[in-house]
Amino acid sequence: MRTFPAPLTGTAIALFLLTACGGTGGDAAPASAPPAPASYSPPGPSPDDSPPMTGMSPDGSPGEATPVPEAPVSVAESGIGRILVDGEGRTLYLFEKDKNGKSSCYDACAKAWPPYLTEGKPKAEEGAKENLLSTTARKDGAEQVVYGDWPLYYYQGDEKAGDTSGHDIEEFGAEWYAVGPNGKKITG
Repeated sequence: MRTFPAPLTGTAIALFLLTACGGTGGDAAPASAPPAPASYSPPGPSPDDSPPMTGMSPDGSPGEATPVPEAPVSVAESGIGRILVDGEGRTLYLFEKDKNGKSSCYDACAKAWPPYLTEGKPKAEEGAKENLLSTTARKDGAEQVVYGDWPLYYYQGDEKAGDTSGHDIEEFGAEWYAVGPNGKKITG
């Protein structure tokens, strides 16, 4: 039986596997090409483990909010009109139970409607009004973005940017609405 030096054996095995798995020739896509996305999914953690640029949790799941540096607020077109969105295009909502710019949504409510949190002054972009932006302190000390008189929230039922499934529904004792650029609820 003939034996080969170890480095040569490893090279031979690597070449065999490369050839058996499609190699780099022909019409096959390069091994490093990522698959085409089938649909939008919230961003996951970046290689440096920093949170995504939304107020959702680092894995993009609803139920918890992560503060965003200088939380961006902008205006986007939707099926219900021009609405406020975050930096990733996710719809922002108001809760009619909130009064005087203070949140009344905690515990189970905040899991279903995660607050839009910031680590610093929120930033108006693309149609949003800087003079309507502020923050309010939550019970845990986190700063929630406020637009006009309304603390802003996400809805756990929205799966991607542009969804407005939380608009005009009643939960946790009051109505929820998408917010217009004027700081008022979208009606109709």
